[in-house]
Amino acid sequence: MKKIAIVVALSISFLFMSFEFSSAQCSICTKTTQQLGEKPAKGLNGGILYLAFTPFAVAAFVGYRWWKSNRQP
Repeated sequence: MKKIAIVVALSISFLFMSFEFSSAQCSICTKTTQQLGEKPAKGLNGGILYLAFTPFAVAAFVGYRWWKSNRQP
């Protein structure tokens, strides 16, 4: 139970730390968004974050299923 609490606490802390860096973009995207304006830049940034989240969600799902199937009863 203590391990689960530590993992949850670390996950939440990493989640809050990621918000600070979530507006990071490549140099080409940054120059493009500077020309577009504020509202389209936020949309582009949201799209980048959405595309970055999808592979992590798939990997987490596969990892969970693998962990669940290999647990000792």
